[in-house]
Amino acid sequence: MLKILKYSFYDLMRSRWSYVYFAFYLVLGIVLLFLNSDLSKAVISLMNVIIILVPLIGTVFGVMYYYNSKEFTELLLAQPLKRSTIFLGQYLGVALSLSMSLILGLGIPFIFYGLMKSNVIWDFSLLLITGTFLTFIFTALAFNIALSNENRIKGFGYAILLWLFLAVIYDGLFLMSLILFEDYPLDRLSLIGSMLNPIDLSRTLILLKLDISALLGYTGAVFKRFFGTNFGLLISFVILLLWVVLPVLRIVFKAKRKDF
Repeated sequence: MLKILKYSFYDLMRSRWSYVYFAFYLVLGIVLLFLNSDLSKAVISLMNVIIILVPLIGTVFGVMYYYNSKEFTELLLAQPLKRSTIFLGQYLGVALSLSMSLILGLGIPFIFYGLMKSNVIWDFSLLLITGTFLTFIFTALAFNIALSNENRIKGFGYAILLWLFLAVIYDGLFLMSLILFEDYPLDRLSLIGSMLNPIDLSRTLILLKLDISALLGYTGAVFKRFFGTNFGLLISFVILLLWVVLPVLRIVFKAKRKDF
């Protein structure tokens, strides 16, 4: 698996899109950190970009890489290699290369800013952690979609629809349900609803880390009471980890039973 992971990783790192992705975050980090006097505003701006762009890039790259390397994958399947080894190696190669572009792109200005400014900048580390989680989650979801659809157009369509649902539509439906049932206790519903969407969960963690839970509106106090504790933080990371593990397990399950 390590050889396949290494090949996929270097293949993507040679792609110009990886450098564009890296350069985008590098420039964005420099502009927001060094030209903004308020650190919280800079982190919020970065958060708004990351929680939308990272899932989109992970989804598109995952689907695109699977379909573009399909002939090479079929050649590997003819060799005495486990299917799980092949697909997990490709998945990890894509996810790690995208994560590296994100971490280096934001990490380089982060390090220089942290060396020159106060220790408050280290709250910024949560932004990188959640961004990495989102990369692994949506790349795994993209591989699941591609494995389930031979038609490239359908695969890309379902992938974009999934991103659109979790990034935009889900929030609208969730807010409508809170408004409709405002006369009922909604503490548990709010917490469960946030955990069912990795984008919402990541946004909540970052906002609470910055101690600006008032921006969360109606359920801000509930989130502060649960996610603001060490136990709540631990549960949140466990949920994000499950969002990674479960799609990866399905990749293995689907790959073993798929007729290539």
